[in-house]
Amino acid sequence: MRLACLSATAALLACIAPSQAADRYGLGTPATPEQIAGWNIDVFPDGTNLPPGQGTVQQGKQIYAAQCAACHGAKGEGGMGDRLEGGMGTLASGKPVRTVGSFWPYATTLFDYIRRAMPLTAPQSLSSDEVYAVTAYLLAMNGIVKDDATLDAAALAKVRMPNRDGFFLQQGADPKGDARAARASEGKSGAQ
Repeated sequence: MRLACLSATAALLACIAPSQAADRYGLGTPATPEQIAGWNIDVFPDGTNLPPGQGTVQQGKQIYAAQCAACHGAKGEGGMGDRLEGGMGTLASGKPVRTVGSFWPYATTLFDYIRRAMPLTAPQSLSSDEVYAVTAYLLAMNGIVKDDATLDAAALAKVRMPNRDGFFLQQGADPKGDARAARASEGKSGAQ
């Protein structure tokens, strides 16, 4: 509860402080609605806020080769960057392989992440069409969409990821409590 109150207070101060700092110290300027809109690019699991555009698996393959393969490997096998392909059926094993196909619960979240953070050397540099294409290629690489797929906002929102039901919120659960109980039953300390 204390952490929640501190977080809420910090968020409130973060909203108020910049405009007061600009007035008080003559530093900076308040963000305009246009500037804020440029950063308001979040996409929700249900597809809300997906932009217009489309991309094919074949287009994505070309973009991936030029923009992604250097870090993630020519076939998504990983390298400097995470592995993106494979891992199906490994999450419950002793050595889970977390990839686009085995771990991610929503295709729209994959789109959102690529759009915001990739490529590593130039985040947010891909057009919406390019992000749809790379997303389509990664999904095809993992056998989730067909090799001739074209994705747009409507089609992407309909993609059902293999691990979609692997994430859930249990009301009132203490996520650390479960880990502590498991360690305690193994004879290890539950303290962190």
